[in-house]
Amino acid sequence: MMPRKPAQTSEENELETDEPKATGKEPKDDNKDEIQNLNRMLAAVLIYLSDDEVEEIDIEYLLDNTEGLREWWEQYRESNKKQVEEEIKKSLGDLSLKELETILEQIKDKKE
Repeated sequence: MMPRKPAQTSEENELETDEPKATGKEPKDDNKDEIQNLNRMLAAVLIYLSDDEVEEIDIEYLLDNTEGLREWWEQYRESNKKQVEEEIKKSLGDLSLKELETILEQIKDKKE
């Protein structure tokens, strides 16, 4: 069994205050909160990954014990899924009917 770590440590709290300022302008409060939240989640993941006592990485543990990470991951996957679907639709428009039928047959063969 793998050792468990708390989701947030004092090191993470220190990292939360370090915000990147790419444009020199103050981001909106919502953006600042989102940046702080992402910094906190990233710090929690990196602290977990860098722990020498952890022998096997447990993604479910990270998702369960890092506040907001599971929700962020699900939103990211959904957003990425929509982007991939759009790219596929655009690509399919360039294929001939014969090429589409060949792809469909290949998919059917893999399922069987």
